[in-house]
Amino acid sequence: MKIYIIVFFLLFGLSANAQKKEVQQCIESFFEGFHQRDSIKIKLVCSEKMILQSISESTAKGNKLSNETANEFYKSIASIPSTLKFQEKILSYNIQIDGSMAHVWAPYEFYLNDKFSHSGVNTFTLFKEKDSWKIIYLIDTRRK
Repeated sequence: MKIYIIVFFLLFGLSANAQKKEVQQCIESFFEGFHQRDSIKIKLVCSEKMILQSISESTAKGNKLSNETANEFYKSIASIPSTLKFQEKILSYNIQIDGSMAHVWAPYEFYLNDKFSHSGVNTFTLFKEKDSWKIIYLIDTRRK
């Protein structure tokens, strides 16, 4: 009986780890498309009805919540000048999964032309649609 319990928990752990890797790969694909200025690649991992929000934090100006449509986001990615160098470094991933929903907490640092611009946290909510994860909600914080 003990062996069955051990095997059950081992298989459960392996399954949970595999799902976390799938979710992280989805987010990594998003950022590959982002850094390549490739909105088509980004769309492959995003829901058509994706919601995007940002929270800008400023002691001088106060905090501000802004909304962006998925189409506005894709257009802004495609219009980034090729002369501008940018990188969003993800510092870690905290992934939680419940069935067909996943939540990812990912602190980051953002650099423009190799100079620190700002930092914050990205949070992604994903939905498992058939056999693939899709980003349905993205909100980030931004502070100097």
